[in-house]
Amino acid sequence: MGFELLGRHDLGGKGSTMQLMSHGSHLYVGNMQPGVGTAVLDVSDPRDPVLTGFLPGYANTMSPKVQVANDLLYVNYEWRQGERAERTGFGIFDLSDPGRPREVSFHDTGGRGVHRMWIDGQKPTLYLSAVAPGFRDRMLLIVDVSDPTRPHETGRWWLPGQWHEGGEVPTWSDAVSPKLHHAIVHGDRAYAGVWDGGLRILDVADPSRPRVVGSAQWAPERGGHTHTAMPLPGRDLLVVTDEAKATPETDPTPRLVRIFDIRDETRPVELSTFPEPQGPVRTHGPRFGPHNLHENRPGAFSSETLVFVTYFSAGVRAYDISDARAPVEVARHVPPSSGDVHPQTNDVYVQSDGLVFTSDRGGAGIEILRYDG
Repeated sequence: MGFELLGRHDLGGKGSTMQLMSHGSHLYVGNMQPGVGTAVLDVSDPRDPVLTGFLPGYANTMSPKVQVANDLLYVNYEWRQGERAERTGFGIFDLSDPGRPREVSFHDTGGRGVHRMWIDGQKPTLYLSAVAPGFRDRMLLIVDVSDPTRPHETGRWWLPGQWHEGGEVPTWSDAVSPKLHHAIVHGDRAYAGVWDGGLRILDVADPSRPRVVGSAQWAPERGGHTHTAMPLPGRDLLVVTDEAKATPETDPTPRLVRIFDIRDETRPVELSTFPEPQGPVRTHGPRFGPHNLHENRPGAFSSETLVFVTYFSAGVRAYDISDARAPVEVARHVPPSSGDVHPQTNDVYVQSDGLVFTSDRGGAGIEILRYDG
């Protein structure tokens, strides 16, 4: 029982990778390097993945995130630093020919652009974390994509204090940074990690007026950098990750994965934290600790008792949370180090057939695994 390594690809030296998703026999991989577009790989033979090309990249523009739904590919464009990005917003690509995505529209959000996205194909709505013009940091944009050639914004939400153009003044100190990382949507609820602000549960039934219905926050010494809040609706649970930005030696603040009881969604209750990954991985910088989860998307692998988590230098881990108060690690895979390059497993996507795709922040590209649980 566990992970079996099937194949790898370094993307021809452009292997600093982030979010990835498959569609049929193809895999789409976001890139952390400005100017490098989304990679397209043929993974019909998972033991021998073939790089078929890259979507166009744009100057000073990062495109680390992807979403796939209803034969469409969504790609983010964001400006992180340096000279102004050539593109800020998102693109929509037709996947009629999955090996050759064709752009059907580009939506310019302005500002610093889009960081992460969610669309699951259940409804034609795209949920974006973005820095729109007039805002200090990331907030939620809700976009109607029922006509993919003409996306249009239908709503937005932000933490009070983020809208500087509206005269809002931050209520937090310079030592913390509350902002939306991204939201996962189930039904009319959006579950959001808000970095140094913990988590929020939003009612998005009316996309023009999102509102907070519940929240939880923990003391700075217990974490921060809250990244992902993934609902397990059949169990009224929420799995929440804090993103590690360093190693424990350089950042002693714990970055944890938590489970919350949300039977009363107005008052989420923390039930447990995941055990620390096992193995000699702490010395393999630059990052050690949680990042993201396989997000239980419709059509992909989905479980309310088995959770996949990426841990940077600790690779990818699988946890049995049948007992929500006592999660147990049941499998792990840590890619090998090569010279001065150590594994930095960044994101994970699991197909319904148990095929697992992982990305690597450090430049190693992607790995293809099989999970037998």
